[in-house]
Amino acid sequence: MTTHQATGLTIEPYPGLPLTVRDVGAGRPVLVLHGGGGPVTMSGVVDHFAATSRVLAPTHPGWEDTPRPEWFSGVGDLAETYLELLDDRDLSDVVVLGSSFGGWIASEMTVRDRGRRIGALIIMNAIGPRVEGHEVRMPTAPPGPPPGQDSGAAAPPRGPSPEAIRTMLAYTGPSLSDPKLLHRLARVKVPALVVWGENDTVVTPDFGRAYAAAIPGARFELIRDAGHLPAREAPQATFAAVDAFLAATGR
Repeated sequence: MTTHQATGLTIEPYPGLPLTVRDVGAGRPVLVLHGGGGPVTMSGVVDHFAATSRVLAPTHPGWEDTPRPEWFSGVGDLAETYLELLDDRDLSDVVVLGSSFGGWIASEMTVRDRGRRIGALIIMNAIGPRVEGHEVRMPTAPPGPPPGQDSGAAAPPRGPSPEAIRTMLAYTGPSLSDPKLLHRLARVKVPALVVWGENDTVVTPDFGRAYAAAIPGARFELIRDAGHLPAREAPQATFAAVDAFLAATGR
Protein backbone atom coordinates (compact mmCIF):
# COMPACT_ATOMS: atom_id res chain seq x y z
CA MET A 1 0.00 0.00 0.00
CA THR A 2 1.28 3.42 -0.95
CA THR A 3 1.65 5.91 1.85
CA HIS A 4 1.85 9.67 1.46
CA GLN A 5 3.82 12.33 3.25
CA ALA A 6 1.52 14.07 5.70
CA THR A 7 1.62 17.29 7.61
CA GLY A 8 0.36 17.19 11.18
CA LEU A 9 -1.57 20.27 12.23
CA THR A 10 -2.44 21.20 15.77
CA ILE A 11 -5.00 23.97 16.01
CA GLU A 12 -6.96 25.35 18.95
CA PRO A 13 -10.56 26.03 17.90
CA TYR A 14 -11.46 26.82 21.52
CA PRO A 15 -9.26 27.70 24.50
CA GLY A 16 -8.00 24.52 26.10
CA LEU A 17 -9.03 22.32 23.15
CA PRO A 18 -6.07 21.45 20.91
CA LEU A 19 -7.14 19.55 17.80
CA THR A 20 -4.75 17.27 15.90
CA VAL A 21 -5.38 17.03 12.15
CA ARG A 22 -3.51 14.98 9.56
CA ASP A 23 -3.26 16.97 6.32
CA VAL A 24 -2.07 15.10 3.21
CA GLY A 25 -2.34 15.32 -0.58
CA ALA A 26 -3.71 17.96 -2.92
CA GLY A 27 -6.92 18.40 -4.87
CA ARG A 28 -10.58 18.32 -3.92
CA PRO A 29 -10.77 18.36 -0.10
CA VAL A 30 -11.91 15.22 1.70
CA LEU A 31 -12.62 15.25 5.43
CA VAL A 32 -12.18 11.76 6.92
CA LEU A 33 -13.82 11.07 10.29
CA HIS A 34 -12.90 7.96 12.23
CA GLY A 35 -15.09 5.81 14.44
CA GLY A 36 -14.55 4.32 17.87
CA GLY A 37 -11.52 2.33 16.75
CA GLY A 38 -9.56 5.54 16.20
CA PRO A 39 -7.60 7.05 13.30
CA VAL A 40 -5.81 3.79 12.46
CA THR A 41 -9.09 2.34 11.18
CA MET A 42 -9.19 5.00 8.45
CA SER A 43 -5.58 4.78 7.24
CA GLY A 44 -6.60 2.95 4.07
CA VAL A 45 -9.25 5.57 3.32
CA VAL A 46 -6.74 8.38 3.80
CA ASP A 47 -4.21 6.69 1.51
CA HIS A 48 -6.84 6.01 -1.15
CA PHE A 49 -7.93 9.63 -1.39
CA ALA A 50 -4.50 11.20 -0.87
CA ALA A 51 -3.43 10.14 -4.37
CA THR A 52 -5.85 12.65 -5.94
CA SER A 53 -7.28 14.78 -3.13
CA ARG A 54 -6.38 16.88 -0.15
CA VAL A 55 -7.29 14.83 2.90
CA LEU A 56 -7.93 16.25 6.35
CA ALA A 57 -8.18 13.55 9.01
CA PRO A 58 -8.71 14.88 12.53
CA THR A 59 -8.31 12.85 15.70
CA HIS A 60 -11.44 13.37 17.75
CA PRO A 61 -10.56 14.88 21.15
CA GLY A 62 -10.16 12.06 23.65
CA TRP A 63 -8.66 9.52 21.26
CA GLU A 64 -4.94 8.75 21.02
CA ASP A 65 -4.30 10.45 24.39
CA THR A 66 -5.53 13.81 23.09
CA PRO A 67 -7.26 16.04 25.66
CA ARG A 68 -11.03 16.37 25.81
CA PRO A 69 -12.39 19.05 28.16
CA GLU A 70 -15.40 17.93 30.19
CA TRP A 71 -17.61 20.53 28.55
CA PHE A 72 -16.80 19.18 25.08
CA SER A 73 -19.18 16.25 25.22
CA GLY A 74 -21.67 16.01 22.37
CA VAL A 75 -21.74 15.00 18.72
CA GLY A 76 -22.89 18.55 17.99
CA ASP A 77 -19.66 19.90 19.51
CA LEU A 78 -17.63 17.79 17.08
CA ALA A 79 -19.82 18.69 14.10
CA GLU A 80 -19.57 22.42 14.77
CA THR A 81 -15.82 22.20 15.36
CA TYR A 82 -15.24 20.46 12.03
CA LEU A 83 -17.52 22.86 10.16
CA GLU A 84 -15.44 25.68 11.63
CA LEU A 85 -12.31 23.87 10.44
CA LEU A 86 -13.70 23.97 6.88
CA ASP A 87 -14.54 27.66 7.32
CA ASP A 88 -11.13 28.51 8.74
CA ARG A 89 -9.38 26.75 5.84
CA ASP A 90 -11.89 28.31 3.36
CA LEU A 91 -12.63 24.88 1.89
CA SER A 92 -15.61 24.24 -0.37
CA ASP A 93 -17.13 21.29 -2.24
CA VAL A 94 -15.75 19.09 0.52
CA VAL A 95 -16.38 15.35 0.53
CA VAL A 96 -17.15 14.40 4.12
CA LEU A 97 -16.62 10.70 4.79
CA GLY A 98 -17.31 9.12 8.17
CA SER A 99 -17.18 5.56 9.44
CA SER A 100 -19.32 4.27 12.33
CA PHE A 101 -19.31 7.02 15.00
CA GLY A 102 -17.57 9.25 12.43
CA GLY A 103 -20.55 8.73 10.12
CA TRP A 104 -22.83 10.20 12.77
CA ILE A 105 -20.59 13.29 12.96
CA ALA A 106 -20.51 13.53 9.15
CA SER A 107 -24.31 13.35 8.97
CA GLU A 108 -24.71 15.97 11.69
CA MET A 109 -22.25 18.25 9.90
CA THR A 110 -24.18 17.98 6.64
CA VAL A 111 -27.49 18.73 8.34
CA ARG A 112 -25.94 21.85 9.93
CA ASP A 113 -23.94 23.04 6.91
CA ARG A 114 -25.48 26.47 6.47
CA GLY A 115 -22.27 27.75 4.90
CA ARG A 116 -22.58 25.17 2.10
CA ARG A 117 -19.03 23.96 2.53
CA ILE A 118 -19.93 20.30 1.96
CA GLY A 119 -20.32 18.93 -1.57
CA ALA A 120 -20.90 15.23 -0.89
CA LEU A 121 -21.58 12.93 2.05
CA ILE A 122 -20.29 9.36 2.38
CA ILE A 123 -21.06 7.31 5.46
CA MET A 124 -19.92 3.76 6.16
CA ASN A 125 -21.78 1.56 8.67
CA ALA A 126 -22.69 4.68 10.59
CA ILE A 127 -24.47 5.00 13.88
CA GLY A 128 -26.49 8.05 14.88
CA PRO A 129 -30.22 7.85 14.24
CA ARG A 130 -32.59 5.78 16.32
CA VAL A 131 -34.19 3.14 14.10
CA GLU A 132 -37.00 1.22 15.75
CA GLY A 133 -36.28 -2.50 15.98
CA HIS A 134 -32.58 -2.09 15.21
CA GLU A 135 -30.41 -1.55 18.27
CA VAL A 136 -26.73 -0.64 18.09
CA ARG A 137 -24.52 -3.39 19.52
CA MET A 138 -21.30 -2.02 20.99
CA PRO A 139 -18.23 -3.64 19.38
CA THR A 140 -15.57 -5.05 21.67
CA ALA A 141 -11.85 -5.51 21.25
CA PRO A 142 -10.57 -9.11 21.51
CA PRO A 143 -8.03 -9.91 24.23
CA GLY A 144 -5.46 -11.16 21.73
CA PRO A 145 -4.51 -10.92 18.04
CA PRO A 146 -6.83 -12.17 15.29
CA PRO A 147 -6.69 -15.94 14.64
CA GLY A 148 -3.63 -16.97 12.68
CA GLN A 149 -1.74 -13.75 13.37
CA ASP A 150 1.60 -13.79 15.14
CA SER A 151 1.10 -12.35 18.62
CA GLY A 152 4.32 -10.38 18.19
CA ALA A 153 3.08 -8.61 15.06
CA ALA A 154 1.97 -5.00 15.34
CA ALA A 155 -1.67 -4.78 14.27
CA PRO A 156 -4.57 -2.62 15.33
CA PRO A 157 -7.32 -4.25 17.40
CA ARG A 158 -10.55 -5.31 15.73
CA GLY A 159 -12.64 -3.18 18.04
CA PRO A 160 -12.38 -0.03 20.17
CA SER A 161 -10.44 -0.18 23.41
CA PRO A 162 -12.39 0.22 26.67
CA GLU A 163 -10.97 3.74 26.97
CA ALA A 164 -12.15 4.60 23.45
CA ILE A 165 -15.60 3.26 24.24
CA ARG A 166 -15.78 5.45 27.35
CA THR A 167 -14.77 8.46 25.30
CA MET A 168 -17.33 7.69 22.61
CA LEU A 169 -20.08 7.35 25.21
CA ALA A 170 -19.16 10.80 26.52
CA TYR A 171 -20.23 12.11 23.10
CA THR A 172 -23.12 9.78 22.31
CA GLY A 173 -24.68 9.04 25.68
CA PRO A 174 -25.68 5.51 26.65
CA SER A 175 -28.29 5.15 23.89
CA LEU A 176 -25.67 5.60 21.13
CA SER A 177 -28.30 7.46 19.15
CA ASP A 178 -30.18 10.71 18.57
CA PRO A 179 -33.94 10.17 18.27
CA LYS A 180 -34.31 13.34 16.17
CA LEU A 181 -31.55 12.69 13.63
CA LEU A 182 -33.50 10.34 11.34
CA HIS A 183 -36.05 13.10 10.71
CA ARG A 184 -33.47 15.88 10.40
CA LEU A 185 -31.62 14.02 7.66
CA ALA A 186 -34.27 15.33 5.27
CA ARG A 187 -32.27 18.59 5.36
CA VAL A 188 -29.34 17.00 3.50
CA LYS A 189 -29.14 18.62 0.06
CA VAL A 190 -25.92 17.15 -1.32
CA PRO A 191 -25.28 13.80 -3.06
CA ALA A 192 -24.99 11.06 -0.44
CA LEU A 193 -23.68 7.49 -0.42
CA VAL A 194 -24.40 5.00 2.35
CA VAL A 195 -21.96 2.06 2.31
CA TRP A 196 -22.67 -1.01 4.45
CA GLY A 197 -20.89 -4.27 5.15
CA GLU A 198 -23.38 -7.12 4.75
CA ASN A 199 -22.09 -8.96 7.83
CA ASP A 200 -22.10 -6.03 10.25
CA THR A 201 -23.22 -7.09 13.73
CA VAL A 202 -22.93 -3.59 15.23
CA VAL A 203 -25.55 -2.00 12.97
CA THR A 204 -27.35 -4.26 10.52
CA PRO A 205 -27.81 -3.60 6.79
CA ASP A 206 -31.50 -2.90 7.42
CA PHE A 207 -30.41 -0.13 9.81
CA GLY A 208 -28.29 1.20 6.95
CA ARG A 209 -31.17 1.02 4.49
CA ALA A 210 -33.33 3.05 6.88
CA TYR A 211 -30.48 5.55 7.24
CA ALA A 212 -30.19 5.90 3.46
CA ALA A 213 -33.96 6.18 2.99
CA ALA A 214 -34.03 9.18 5.33
CA ILE A 215 -31.53 11.11 3.16
CA PRO A 216 -33.09 12.53 -0.02
CA GLY A 217 -31.65 10.79 -3.09
CA ALA A 218 -29.04 8.80 -1.16
CA ARG A 219 -27.50 5.73 -2.77
CA PHE A 220 -27.15 2.55 -0.71
CA GLU A 221 -24.33 0.11 -1.48
CA LEU A 222 -24.04 -3.28 0.24
CA ILE A 223 -20.48 -4.61 0.43
CA ARG A 224 -20.23 -8.39 0.34
CA ASP A 225 -17.88 -10.25 2.68
CA ALA A 226 -17.45 -7.22 4.94
CA GLY A 227 -18.54 -6.33 8.45
CA HIS A 228 -18.45 -3.04 10.35
CA LEU A 229 -15.31 -1.70 8.63
CA PRO A 230 -15.77 -2.41 4.91
CA ALA A 231 -12.94 -0.10 3.86
CA ARG A 232 -10.53 -2.41 5.73
CA GLU A 233 -12.28 -5.72 5.24
CA ALA A 234 -13.20 -5.39 1.55
CA PRO A 235 -11.27 -2.35 0.30
CA GLN A 236 -11.47 -3.12 -3.43
CA ALA A 237 -15.27 -3.34 -3.48
CA THR A 238 -15.67 -0.43 -1.06
CA PHE A 239 -13.47 1.99 -2.95
CA ALA A 240 -15.01 0.92 -6.27
CA ALA A 241 -18.41 1.94 -4.89
CA VAL A 242 -17.05 5.21 -3.51
CA ASP A 243 -15.19 6.14 -6.71
CA ALA A 244 -18.21 5.30 -8.90
CA PHE A 245 -20.43 7.47 -6.70
CA LEU A 246 -18.10 10.46 -6.91
CA ALA A 247 -17.68 10.00 -10.66
CA ALA A 248 -21.46 9.91 -11.10
CA THR A 249 -21.81 13.21 -9.24
CA GLY A 250 -19.46 14.79 -11.78
CA ARG A 251 -16.61 15.29 -9.33
